[in-house]
Amino acid sequence: MSDKPTIAGREVGAKGFGLMSFTGRPHIISDPEIFSSLNTALSHGANFFVSGEFYGLRDPEDNLHMLNRYFTAFPSAADQVVLSVKAGMNWTTRTPDSSPSALRNSIENILKKTGRGRIDVFCIARVDKITPLEESYAVVKEYIESGKIGSFCPSECSADTIRKAVGILGKENISCVELEVSLWATEVFENGVVEVCKEFGIPIAAYSPLGRGFLTGQFKSVDDLPEGDYRRHFDRFKPENFGKNLELVELVEEIAGRKGCTVSQLGLAWVRQIGGVKGVTIIPIFGASKQAQVAENLQSVELTDAEMAEIDGILKSFKPTGGRYFGHLEGMLYQ
Repeated sequence: MSDKPTIAGREVGAKGFGLMSFTGRPHIISDPEIFSSLNTALSHGANFFVSGEFYGLRDPEDNLHMLNRYFTAFPSAADQVVLSVKAGMNWTTRTPDSSPSALRNSIENILKKTGRGRIDVFCIARVDKITPLEESYAVVKEYIESGKIGSFCPSECSADTIRKAVGILGKENISCVELEVSLWATEVFENGVVEVCKEFGIPIAAYSPLGRGFLTGQFKSVDDLPEGDYRRHFDRFKPENFGKNLELVELVEEIAGRKGCTVSQLGLAWVRQIGGVKGVTIIPIFGASKQAQVAENLQSVELTDAEMAEIDGILKSFKPTGGRYFGHLEGMLYQ
């Protein structure tokens, strides 16, 4: 029997690949560069790709167009990839919209723009406080029954919302829950989310497992971020918080140095292995725009019990400065 995680009824790698970096940054990345990175991910077994209807800086749908070009250029990849696509946001107002009409429009739009006949995993990005869950999930269930959606994934939600989703859709139709988990985002272990995922055997797709690049050690000050980079808006990247948060990176850099691995590899190994400690499958969904970064992040690193305990001690003594997001976006978390 395989010990690989299963998403939407298909085996996926121990790590997944988040695609926002390709189209969510100020600089344009050429298709050959993108395709090289995507093929590298697949060749290393990372076949769980995570996209979004709003993952574009210039055009919100650029990530969907990119996928269409990729699957056209590499038709065999379309059968290998287990694709998750996020929707449920009004990108003009930056507010959740899971009204039945909005969800139907999004699902049909994603199918059309990606050129695929089915969305393996359909993910609602944030909980819409206006539309009742029953109304939103009725649409999801309709599309699952029609075969256009393979499974559902709630995102940034509370333990209570996960439990309601199971009650409305059935556990068999929920392939994972998408949540931020990293060395500086450990709330899932404190707010009941991990316990409910463990109860129902639902894997966690852990996005931003490297703190949007902060936890890789590549940034030593906010000035290292390109002008126009969206991360300049995030609280933890603000100049007044940057230096304090860098202390965490410096502490884990020392462990990585002794281990003979990069800080990125250590951070991803911790996210994956802490799931085993807590009794739940956690799949780190990292992002990277360069082929070399993808290959680096997919190298296998195993932390010893002593190393896990040492990291645990660091996390108990360190508290990140600033919220995970900024402004009103912070209020959308764990609803």
